[in-house]
Amino acid sequence: MDKGKGVMPSNGRRWAVDFSDNSTSPSSRDVPDPPGFSRASIDQDDSTLSRQKKDAESNWKAQKAWEVAQAPFKNLLMMGFMMWMAGSTVHLFSIGITFSALWQPISALQSVGKIFEPYKDSRVELLGPKLLFIALNLGGLALGVWKLNALGLLPTHTSDWVSSLPPAQEVEYSGGGLNLS
Repeated sequence: MDKGKGVMPSNGRRWAVDFSDNSTSPSSRDVPDPPGFSRASIDQDDSTLSRQKKDAESNWKAQKAWEVAQAPFKNLLMMGFMMWMAGSTVHLFSIGITFSALWQPISALQSVGKIFEPYKDSRVELLGPKLLFIALNLGGLALGVWKLNALGLLPTHTSDWVSSLPPAQEVEYSGGGLNLS
């Protein structure tokens, strides 16, 4: 045999290993299975495994959808604390926090479809998580409107609308009756 040249197997590959069992020793099939092992779990249908995989994936998607739906609650608590810390006087920080509290729920409500798109599946019901998400964001919006009212930035009193009222007529008192001019 020449140095550096191996014997070529019959399949034409230079380096090949034959794993076929040609020995006369007992095979691994003759060895008993260990306790708790069942060959039935290995021999299951592929359809059963794929169905279990799809069920597990849809359960995961449903769980994640509920987690996404509950996320605005944490934001609601944080924003409420920040608005409390900002105080009730009108200054730049309190106005910025208040408008942030208004903008975040509005932008979240506009993108409900995009937010729940990754969890869309025929086996996953998304109506409940979407309704919870919308309700919590509407709560955040209400918190922002309440803060605007507390700061006095909402026109809720009649004195806020005085400039749009027509001027009052001048009233003169002349003896027995009223003269309106």
